[in-house]
Amino acid sequence: MSIFKHAANILEAKVNKLLSRAEDPAETLDLSYEKMLTSLQEGKRHLADVLTEQVSLENQIAQAQKQAAKAEDNARMALNANREDLARSALAEKQAEAQKIAALQEAHDTVAAQARKLMDYEHALQDRIEQFRTQKEVLKSQMAAAQAQVKVTESLTGLGHGLDDAGDALRRAQDRTAQEQAKAQAMDGLLASGVINDPLDHRTQTEREMDKLCVTSGVDDDLARLKAEMTARQDG
Repeated sequence: MSIFKHAANILEAKVNKLLSRAEDPAETLDLSYEKMLTSLQEGKRHLADVLTEQVSLENQIAQAQKQAAKAEDNARMALNANREDLARSALAEKQAEAQKIAALQEAHDTVAAQARKLMDYEHALQDRIEQFRTQKEVLKSQMAAAQAQVKVTESLTGLGHGLDDAGDALRRAQDRTAQEQAKAQAMDGLLASGVINDPLDHRTQTEREMDKLCVTSGVDDDLARLKAEMTARQDG
């Protein structure tokens, strides 16, 4: 395979892929249905033309039959009047009309057969169109349901644009919260160690330590007192 042929195949594949993505299956089905309806209407017009021709031939046959019957009546009347010459002339007209009737009848039979074929075709096409319409609506419903399911699944799994952004926002908020918690713990440690001070607390580090020691000692004294009182009650 030449390099040009290979490039052409690749280009054709890419074009077909783009067309497949751009194609809306539901619109394609509707378009096919419209084309079938157009074909049905064209078939009906052809059938109407053929039936018109058939009726025209039937009218011509009826007119020729009238002329043939009239010619025979004229021949009978001429014979009654002893005018054999006129009778022959009238019968010649009758024969001409008979030939005309035969030709018209042959054409009529051909047109009638064509009309029957067109009617059969029309009925078959109508049935096919109705079947296609039903299948089309079923496929469109199934397609819509499948597309909805895909969108919901994409949203739930984060493949779509719904929960994907929400998931990123949640992760950023969690990271920020963890950073703030770590910062708060670090600040508490620095404050407790005296590295940083409360701007409203003007005590020195020694004073703060002494106050803390007093509080602890006071707690210990209270605890010892409570224990002694409880022991005295038990002994009494």
